Amino acid sequence: MSKTLILNSKQIEQKTNRIAFEIYENNYDEKDIIIAGISGNGYLFAKRIADVVQKISPIKITLIEIKIDKENPLASEIKISLTDKELKNKVIILADDVLNSGKTLIFGAKPFLTAPVKRLTTAILVDRGHNRYPIKADFVGLSLSTTLQEHITVDLKKGKECVYLS
Repeated sequence: MSKTLILNSKQIEQKTNRIAFEIYENNYDEKDIIIAGISGNGYLFAKRIADVVQKISPIKITLIEIKIDKENPLASEIKISLTDKELKNKVIILADDVLNSGKTLIFGAKPFLTAPVKRLTTAILVDRGHNRYPIKADFVGLSLSTTLQEHITVDLKKGKECVYLS
């Protein structure tokens, strides 16, 4: 199976920076926001966004990880490290590396649906556009038309950052 490089390290950095600036532009009047990353690459992507937003703005960032079984999200409880009280009237940015069907993202949003949050938006590095669930990407690094048979591989480890289509 052949791999095609879609994004290199520099391009991932540029896309992350642009998303961070968009988040700041849309939340410039907030004192603090919560950036929640889906476990794995989603959390690594969320951390990158959080680092940039902290550098370019006075907004206090709280970074949390959403622990979820991506293959079978109903099999176990979806866990976050904050209580409903800590989420009250906060802006939440839900981040993941790839939006395919929307299943992981919609289940990742579940903990925030029972809390009185101010606003919930999403940040995605690569949006494939095969949504089967009623969730969309608000901040997108790259929208990519793919077939259902193609696969996106994201590596966000320092020094090895890349996105491949196979």
